[in-house]
Amino acid sequence: MSSGNMLYGGDEIGALVFDPGHHSLRVGYAQEDTPKAEIPSVVGVGPSAPDANMDLETKTDNNITQSNSTSHKYYVDTTYINVPRSHMEIQTYMKDGMIDNWDLFEKVIDYAYAKVIQSEPEYHPVLFSEASWNVRNNREKLTELMFEKYNVPAFFLVKNAVLAAFASGRATALVVDSGATHTSAVPVHEGYVLSQAVVKSPLGGDYLSMQCRQHLEKINIDLAPSYQIASKDVVKERDTPRFTTRKLPENLTQSWQNYMQKLLLQDFQMNILQVLENPYDERVASQIPTVHYEFPNGYHQEFGSERFKLAESLFDHAPLGAGQLASTSVGMCDADVRLSLYGSVVVTGGNTLLQGFPERLNRDLQLRAPSNTRLKMISANGSVERRFGAWIGGSILASIGTFQQMWISSQEYEESGKSQVERKCP
Repeated sequence: MSSGNMLYGGDEIGALVFDPGHHSLRVGYAQEDTPKAEIPSVVGVGPSAPDANMDLETKTDNNITQSNSTSHKYYVDTTYINVPRSHMEIQTYMKDGMIDNWDLFEKVIDYAYAKVIQSEPEYHPVLFSEASWNVRNNREKLTELMFEKYNVPAFFLVKNAVLAAFASGRATALVVDSGATHTSAVPVHEGYVLSQAVVKSPLGGDYLSMQCRQHLEKINIDLAPSYQIASKDVVKERDTPRFTTRKLPENLTQSWQNYMQKLLLQDFQMNILQVLENPYDERVASQIPTVHYEFPNGYHQEFGSERFKLAESLFDHAPLGAGQLASTSVGMCDADVRLSLYGSVVVTGGNTLLQGFPERLNRDLQLRAPSNTRLKMISANGSVERRFGAWIGGSILASIGTFQQMWISSQEYEESGKSQVERKCP
């Protein structure tokens, strides 16, 4: 172990773990059970205030930063994004599981240090998770950013599938991760991703939100988000809602209104949708008790078999269904590791919190796996562990004594540059 890295051993390490995804960025201290904060992966971008007096909130608050060169204001985190503002566009810094807009990403990291960590970056080694298909250019750019702009003392980058397996106590596992924009099956063997067998599909939480929106609009349910509602009357089920709309600023952008409607749809799908253990059957679905849901405008009704039909799309789309992805991925691995992958299938990602998801995946895989296979599903019962699997794995890894010699130290970065990440972070 080099003397430069000895600093990070022991309990006083104070390492930070960042886990970026399409829905949110999870950030917190290693050794803790849950992230300290979950920051949405979108940024509000609005015009800057035309005169100095109007710009007080920029000067007094780190949640909002202003760039003079482009005269934009940036709004970070739920409290600021969810406020209706004229001309504020909602933009994301993620694309295909990777960081794409680095300027916006930096705004969120600035906010995380100022408001969440409330400490200077140079005091904390940083471990970042990354998509299993992240590209070299992106990895080097992140390494450079953390050392050059934030002056971190040490840095490390780990595939999120490896971390999710690690959180479940596995070095070898098939990690099925279903998040906002995609579902992926990633085989991990002895702590390394078998990249030739990574399979992914665009069916995730956002796809379900779109399905829900189409269904609810078809049956003429008004999807007015809560920001539009000033007050509402209690009405009988299926009665026309009676509500008063709130006075709103002019020129609300379509991207912001779409974002707020998406939050409503996400709440609906997480509370109402359910996955059947067997392929959708109208007769079976109609016998299961209905679930009641009230929309922000006061309209409410019971939802029955459609709850299962909407969720079915995650599994019945050949060849993109979750079970098919998983079996395809295992089939692309060497024969001698397939049994051990089937023996630990780790289910992670916010979209897998849909009731019945792990059970259905288990059933679909059992039908596809060879007859002598011992199949074991590992899905944490708690929603926190399932949503934050990769972050929790990073929290464990960054606090292990034997890991401390793995960091890329600032000294190594100065000597060898950003290419160190390819050498030290597999």
